[in-house]
Amino acid sequence: MMRQDRVALQFCGFGGQGIVLLSVVLGTAAVTRAGLYAVQTQSYGSEARGGECQAELILSKDPIRAPLIDRVDILVAMSQLALNRYLGRLRAGGTLIIDPELVQVPDRADVRILLVPATEIASRIGGRIAANMVMLGFLQGVMGVVSEEDLLDTIRDHVPHKYLELNLEAARQGIALARAQRVQGE
Repeated sequence: MMRQDRVALQFCGFGGQGIVLLSVVLGTAAVTRAGLYAVQTQSYGSEARGGECQAELILSKDPIRAPLIDRVDILVAMSQLALNRYLGRLRAGGTLIIDPELVQVPDRADVRILLVPATEIASRIGGRIAANMVMLGFLQGVMGVVSEEDLLDTIRDHVPHKYLELNLEAARQGIALARAQRVQGE
């Protein structure tokens, strides 16, 4: 379950990383499987692939009256340029989740910073393209918004069959990483 009644997340990176899919799957799982309310928005740069991409997701136990947010509770950054652009939206006391292969740790002592080697893990299991699912699994493990099985079922509903096993394994790896970090006191 969420640790608060409402949480605002922002995912950012570049086109082709599955940033929007990450937010859609998490939001869909929260609504259809956990009975929460959600609002999801997204924007892309003018390039088809490689340009800036970001998605916002609000999850709430109560109806969401305003879909816009000024500050986010959780920022997931999968590119340096995106982090540079959106880091200022992360509230003090919030959580920053970054892929250290793609993003340098910023100087923000007022936030919790979690390193998730999503690209490395995805490469090891068969394809960098699944790094977004490693992040998604990690979020499930950290937030507990939906159960592991509900998340995996939602992935099954949204990912093409050709990439399904890779994406499921990537999500499982992210969940396992979150569990390992919790055990280590992260």
